[in-house]
Amino acid sequence: MPPQPMPSDWQRALVVAAHPDDIEYGMAAAVAAWTSAGKEVGYLLATRGEAGMAGVPPEEAAALREDEERRSAAVVGVTEVEFLDQRDGVLVEGPELRRALAGAIRRHQPELVVTGYFGATWTPPGVSPAYVNSADHRALGQSVLDAVADAANEWIFPDLREAPWRGVQYIAVQEMTEPPHVVDVAEHVEAAVASLSEHRRYLELLSDEPVDVQARQVIDMSTLTEDGGRRVGFRLFWG
Repeated sequence: MPPQPMPSDWQRALVVAAHPDDIEYGMAAAVAAWTSAGKEVGYLLATRGEAGMAGVPPEEAAALREDEERRSAAVVGVTEVEFLDQRDGVLVEGPELRRALAGAIRRHQPELVVTGYFGATWTPPGVSPAYVNSADHRALGQSVLDAVADAANEWIFPDLREAPWRGVQYIAVQEMTEPPHVVDVAEHVEAAVASLSEHRRYLELLSDEPVDVQARQVIDMSTLTEDGGRRVGFRLFWG
């Protein structure tokens, strides 16, 4: 069955990621499409990515990466960016993380919650050796799915100050291969490249390639289809 367009019967989305730059590795192209269509989108980052820059002390990296993420978000029309201050690299799927996420979902009151791919590996099934997905990505993704229900239930985390939010209609998880739903991002590739390029210091440490070259390679890899189209794929769950 060919992929279907993402539903559009929502107005406010919350994109949840483990680290600064996670959203920009593809999902930001969809965000640009949504904000261009008049949708409201907020970002929620579990950590500040402070353990992600070799040779840069965490206290310095945290401030740097937060600044890069806020500038990156602004490129695609997002001004609301919240950080949960969880510790980078050691996110644990479970009640503590679910509680923090549920409180944020109640604060932001989205109708669509979006998060990144959190499968065990980045490599298609059957390929060996495989590239292992980040432990933080794996822990966050499942916790996001659970936190949507937690946000709607007044009894699971009764100490949360925010009122329960039962307005999430869909949860969208980025799907890298054979996505059931897609967002056409053909008109938003340049915005996505510019958004990822705002993570300049981070990308400079990853490669000697110029930042704009790295960014374009990533966006091409994450959005370009075999027929020359551009899309970001998702798997949907009911909220």
